Amino acid sequence: MPDKIIFIEYPKCTTCQKAKKWLEERHIAFEDRHIKEAQPTLEELKQWHKTSGLPLKRFFNTSGMLYKELKLKDRLPDMTEDEMYQLLATDGMLVKRPILITAKGITTGFKEADWEKLI
Repeated sequence: MPDKIIFIEYPKCTTCQKAKKWLEERHIAFEDRHIKEAQPTLEELKQWHKTSGLPLKRFFNTSGMLYKELKLKDRLPDMTEDEMYQLLATDGMLVKRPILITAKGITTGFKEADWEKLI
């Protein structure tokens, strides 16, 4: 786990903007990473999933256009974990954001209570 906080975002995402503001208002130092420009690797995704303890489905951006275009709602239940990882690694826009990575854990999305536990 990193000793610094990593905030993975898509800057146009309003939830990401809200989360970033939350961090800044609390004067929390973090490394900012643009999910489209610095796409998560297969290895990172596996590590984050394992460390987070979250279901792998929580790493999918279920409200994204690409998720809907690929009809993943219907396809995911029949996919293996490896197939899901491979798919997530193909495009940062498939990955739920923001992602918060701290020494205490990892979470996807922005829920203040979850974030407070990790900071």
